[in-house]
Amino acid sequence: MPYLPVLALKSAWNRRHTLGLILVSVSLSALMLLGVDRVRTSARESFAQTISATDLIVGARTGQVQLLLYSVFRLGDATNNVSWKSYQAIASHPEVAWTIPIALGDSHRGFPLLGTTPAYFDHFRYGSRQPLDFAGGRRFEGLFEAVIGSQVAKKLGYGVGDRIVINHGAAGTSQFDHSDKPFTVVGILADTGTPVDRTVHVSLAAIEAIHLDWSGGAPMPGVSIPEQYVTRFDLTPKTITAAFVGLKSRAAAFRMQRTVNEFKGEPLLAALPGVALDQLWSVMSVAEQALLFTAAMVVAASLAGLVAVLLAGLGERRRELAILRSVGAGPWQILLLILGESLLVTLAACAAGLLALDLLTWIGGPWIQSRYGLTLSKSPVSANELMLLSAILAAAAIASTLPALKAYRQTLADGLTPRL
Repeated sequence: MPYLPVLALKSAWNRRHTLGLILVSVSLSALMLLGVDRVRTSARESFAQTISATDLIVGARTGQVQLLLYSVFRLGDATNNVSWKSYQAIASHPEVAWTIPIALGDSHRGFPLLGTTPAYFDHFRYGSRQPLDFAGGRRFEGLFEAVIGSQVAKKLGYGVGDRIVINHGAAGTSQFDHSDKPFTVVGILADTGTPVDRTVHVSLAAIEAIHLDWSGGAPMPGVSIPEQYVTRFDLTPKTITAAFVGLKSRAAAFRMQRTVNEFKGEPLLAALPGVALDQLWSVMSVAEQALLFTAAMVVAASLAGLVAVLLAGLGERRRELAILRSVGAGPWQILLLILGESLLVTLAACAAGLLALDLLTWIGGPWIQSRYGLTLSKSPVSANELMLLSAILAAAAIASTLPALKAYRQTLADGLTPRL
């Protein structure tokens, strides 16, 4: 009898049209399962690399996750602001090495506006403590100068020297803008794969300047302060949204956190970025497991289809299997033949699904990053993906046991006796 794997391959090829449909079904389900896992893993990595080398995030008292979301990921709104006096008190604490104040609230054509100081470019780190680099231009120095993220520049087609107008409030929440005080783009940041790419950066003084003639979220009737006169006013910020804090010693993180949480001037909260991320993923774990379970059920349905095809084909293959028995094939070889066909189809489907996932990642990755800020991993097959592929193959082997056992039990006489 020919070598068993070769025989299994030839047998599967003879029924290639039927098994081809099953292969497509299993490969699509494998693609879905691996895709969900890759998106989940990439999201974790992207979130974890958004901010590094920052010991504390200080903001108004709220939850740690909410503080992390609106200050780092620009998602949601702050429950309250932090007074400039309180910020200065924290910044001058003996254990604080540096601080980055940030002010959020306005936007530009759907992209968030962030007011900050030059310390942002000196101390902000992402990934493996990587500093912010410029793809072109420089940091802001003048009052109405702006530095934009890479995705802002790409999507809106901006370059150094272009003029932009800031919209009042978050995207889609206000009909007003600050067209009387436009900004000039003086710098474009290099791609980081973080929310920095989708942010417009200006100085805190500029935030104060564009709101000098505003009150209650709207322009004051009959009042207009031209941009050439704003420097006559005190542009010291009254409040900020949050602050990133770096300590002289990381061992002082919990002590400084307690100091901020017990601050007497106003109710404040200090969040440890790593702890807040763990809390965020604990909240998201239910959704992650639900997505993985759904994908696993799709794989199970595809494998059930494979088993149904194998069972249905046994009736047509009774004589074929009987002939194999008559030329010396033992019952165990028949069992292994059926299992081998099933595993060959499943292995080909897994390979096709993995190849399709890599192709989709390569083609659609830049679009996903620009639209959702999620950088999909383009690395070779991960250990987790290998584990999922192994699980699919194991499930296929277990599921194919039923038709294999049925073939095993068929006797030579049954196979050679025609049915009436």
